[in-house]
Amino acid sequence: MPGYSTRTLLVHVGGHAFRLRVLSDLQQFSDPDGHGERLGISSAQWSLFGQLWPAGRLLAQAMATANVDGKRILEVGCGIGLASLVLQQRGAEIVASDIHPLAEPFLAYNSALNALDSVHYRQMDWDLPLETLGRFDMIIASDVLYERGHAALLADVVERHAQAAAEVVVSDPGRGNSAPFSRHLASLGFSVTESREALEGEPDIPHGRLLHYRRDERATSVTAP
Repeated sequence: MPGYSTRTLLVHVGGHAFRLRVLSDLQQFSDPDGHGERLGISSAQWSLFGQLWPAGRLLAQAMATANVDGKRILEVGCGIGLASLVLQQRGAEIVASDIHPLAEPFLAYNSALNALDSVHYRQMDWDLPLETLGRFDMIIASDVLYERGHAALLADVVERHAQAAAEVVVSDPGRGNSAPFSRHLASLGFSVTESREALEGEPDIPHGRLLHYRRDERATSVTAP
């Protein structure tokens, strides 16, 4: 990619090998037209989307075995998009989203790198409603609760885009903001189960928690104003 140094990773998820083009390190930055700055992405945050983080691998592992039959799925803050690639490989109906202007070309490149059709992508700012996106049976995300205000913002995304009966799956490395997010989702009728998870090939090293929220149609009728 022009202006960037990249490298290719080989990652195994659910018995399949995925090749990923990622940024070489956290020092990569190029925003010549100021697009990222206008979106509120600072130079310190710029390269974060282009890394494969442990929480992203945990979410991808969960999606390798999740029941996705007949479900429309949204990945929020997809970054490099490994979980979306896993779902695309499984034939799921997946839409990936992020605010970063380079997330889409990186995801398209990595789809091709793995001989997959391009994952459907929508740029999303959590502050702004995106009515044409529609509603989903499952919403997934990894390590998106790294600032205090993100809990309420992500809950708003869930409220706008989750079906009456829906699941939300979040892999969280433990940054301290999952409790307010869980409270927000409880007010929307979701219950939560939590499990500690390790990465494939590293069974003795916990890498975070998997938060699995569920809501049925009866819960939405109870919580509706």
